[in-house]
Amino acid sequence: MNETTAPALSEAEAAAAEEARKAKKHAFEMNKLSKRLHRQVGQAIADFAMIEEGDKVMVCLSGGKDSYSMLDILMNLQKRAPIRFELVAVNLDQKQPGFPADVLPNYLKGVGVPFHIETQDTYSIVKKHIPEGQTMCSLCSRLRRGILYRVARELGCNKIALGHHRDDMVVTLLMNMFFGSRMKGMPPKLVSDNGEFVVIRPLAYVAETDLETWAAHREFPIIPCSLCGNQENLQRVLTKKMIREWDKQYPGRIDNMFTAMGNITLSHMMDRNLYPFASLQPTGRPDPQGDKAFDEDDDCGTPAQPAVQTIRLDKL
Repeated sequence: MNETTAPALSEAEAAAAEEARKAKKHAFEMNKLSKRLHRQVGQAIADFAMIEEGDKVMVCLSGGKDSYSMLDILMNLQKRAPIRFELVAVNLDQKQPGFPADVLPNYLKGVGVPFHIETQDTYSIVKKHIPEGQTMCSLCSRLRRGILYRVARELGCNKIALGHHRDDMVVTLLMNMFFGSRMKGMPPKLVSDNGEFVVIRPLAYVAETDLETWAAHREFPIIPCSLCGNQENLQRVLTKKMIREWDKQYPGRIDNMFTAMGNITLSHMMDRNLYPFASLQPTGRPDPQGDKAFDEDDDCGTPAQPAVQTIRLDKL
């Protein structure tokens, strides 16, 4: 009995089949990523009560991958949230040479979100006061913060959303330890320094690598920051490179560091203002959570394991 064999695919047909396979795989991966990003942002919002009924949120949009992604995800969550809140995208045009002033307005009109472009020449002020080659971030940040507070007030916003992500928060903790001798991070929610607004970071649980992939998939029109983007020797840039190398060598290390920021044992730190070390006395009662003073440090040398988080979507 002769066996019937399928005719061989032509070179063009084989190439088309391979492209179809790749497209299907990409669509599957992007769907997974989309679900993860929306779940993580929803969880952060619920965990820290970032957005509540009736809020008007000013979404600060720089033109970078993080703020584009934040706005994109918040707009999607807004459509299906059980509470009502407003979003208004705000960009500060700092008059940097070559800044494409039409990119953001065109994008924001296209996605249909209310927006405001604030034009202030902070670039000239920064260049005037900061010598060539020195870090510009500090002065630029102070100027930008004051302007954005005024804009939030004028727009009637009570919340200000910033696009900092998980990696930014870990880097800030390390920067403060290395150069400021402080255990201080970047909180997911805080009151602004002028006491007028609540500042939120909806991307607090999101990895930067996921944002890079999402931005490429969504084809956001990215605008680079010419003020600080070329200062490659900034300590923050070096610290970010360092934690990425750690995470490559020991997967899950960034997750573990981030989780540790919300799992603090004050009695095992050294801040006398937060824990009464001076007045400590023996209680005479066993404490199962107490320190085993003569034991080896807990889990020292044990490979870091990825943190397992319980996903909660209380309101979103």
